[in-house]
Order: sequence, then C-alpha cells, then structure tokens
Amino acid sequence: MRLDHLVIVARSLEQGVLAVERHLGVPLQPGGRHSLFGTHNALLSLGPDSYLEVIAVDPDAPAPSRTRWFGLDTPQMRERVAVAPALVHWVVRVPDLSGHEHAVELTRDHHRWSLTVPPDGSLPLDGAMPSRIQWHTPPPARTLRDQGVRLERLVVTVPAPDTLRLELGGLQLEGLDIEEGQPGLRARLSTPTGEVDL
Repeated sequence: MRLDHLVIVARSLEQGVLAVERHLGVPLQPGGRHSLFGTHNALLSLGPDSYLEVIAVDPDAPAPSRTRWFGLDTPQMRERVAVAPALVHWVVRVPDLSGHEHAVELTRDHHRWSLTVPPDGSLPLDGAMPSRIQWHTPPPARTLRDQGVRLERLVVTVPAPDTLRLELGGLQLEGLDIEEGQPGLRARLSTPTGEVDL
C-alpha cells in the first residue's frame, strides 16, 4: 500500500488549475475526462510514484447515471470550494481490489484502473480515510513531467487515530502523521521556490 495521489476539488477546472499553479509556482498538466462521473482533471507530479490531482465537474459532459465521486454533488462540497479549491481526499495504491464491494472499473484515455467509490459518492470519513486504487495500466505518476514538487508531510486528523493507523498498517509513506481531531487533511509540499501548505 502506497500513496497514489492527493485530490483537490475545485469549483471549475480552470479556477482550480489557476489557483494551484499560483500557489505552487509550477504548471499543471492536462489530465482528461471521466465519462462515468462527468468530471475532468489536471495533474502534477509529486515524484515517480505519486501525483496531485485537481478535479471538477465537467460542464460539457452529460449528466452521469450515478452520483459523482468525491462528494462533488453535495451542497457541502459546492460550498466548501465556492471561493477556493480545497484538498479533500487522498488515494492509496494497492495490488488487488478484486472482490471489493465498492470497486468501480474506470478508464480515461489509455488509462484503466479500479477505485473504491461508495454508491452515494461520499468521501470515506469526510475524506480522511483514503480510497483505494488498483492500476491496470501504468499509473500517471510514471509519465508526468517532474516539476520538482514533492510531498514532505501529510497530516490526517480523525476522531479515532488508532483505528485509522490499524487500517493503514501496511502503508509505506514517510511524513504521514495521523492525529486526533475532526476529519481533515493538511499537506506540506516542497517546491522549487520553497515549502507550501495545502
């Protein structure tokens, strides 16, 4: 189990990309469209094994047949990102999701993967509990242009830290701190111009 990517939700992809690029001082790369959920994204390498995703509802996509992922259809999420994009979730890569009750098969361009998504599209533990992903093709992190940005620290707050630590016992991630508190995420990234917090 390893960190695959961090998820930033934005009111629109254009707003999200502009805000994140200004905050980090590096350009993001275009991602693509997710037809099943009616979303699109942009990506940033965090090194050879992980990346940052900015995601938003795709206004040009038809309405999806199911609830969108990452809580994008909820009034709470729309209110949360009305002014600025927000780091809302994290995803860990696992070798096998076969048999998982919430695993959904997905594609984007030439990428194929399985991801755990609850039927109602909600974020597990308000985003503090990571989703799990299994890549069936090489993950994007391996092909994204390296902009010199790295994750230095990820702080996950949950009401029961020991329970989450047990759940993530096999996770290999330096700089991970699990603390007691209301569910939430904070990340510190090193960039070519210094450290930045999300």
